[in-house]
Amino acid sequence: MRERRVAETAQSLRAEARRLTAEQGFSGFTIEELCEHVGVSRRTFFNYYASKENAVLGIAVRTDTVELDEAFVAGTGHLLDDLAELLLARWDLFAPTRAEGAELGRVFDREPRLFAHFVALAAESERDDTALALRRPDCAGDALRAATAVHLLGALLRPTVAQYFADGDTDIHGLLRQRLTVARDLLSS
Repeated sequence: MRERRVAETAQSLRAEARRLTAEQGFSGFTIEELCEHVGVSRRTFFNYYASKENAVLGIAVRTDTVELDEAFVAGTGHLLDDLAELLLARWDLFAPTRAEGAELGRVFDREPRLFAHFVALAAESERDDTALALRRPDCAGDALRAATAVHLLGALLRPTVAQYFADGDTDIHGLLRQRLTVARDLLSS
């Protein structure tokens, strides 16, 4: 019951932050006004999101991926397969809908600086994932190998997400795995 209420509050804050941004622009409302629309306190807001930007993007404070990250580090499979599974497991935590993707598109059109913030967060995530990969035995401190794996999967994931939102394909797991198979074929020939 509590988990459902927490998820509903996070979703309400995220949806209202996006609606207000699309309608009024990012600087057209305050956190206090957002909280008033949702019916929560400012203090409650910061239990869910670290900033107004993160509320709009849907990046929650309490997203715990430690178990996923450690499973990746301990992985005994192929580096690229294990990294793909990590990225897909993280995707599943957020499970954005197509409606949310369209909503974010409208927000990015209205506020390009939020897209820049999103890109900066993605770059930070790539650095973090490279550090995780460096902890794996199959990278053995090889920074170039770790970074290349992370960048390759990122390059495959971006068009996969775009296809997921554009085509209505519901199997993002299959889409990413297909692209990884094609990439392996291209790189091996």
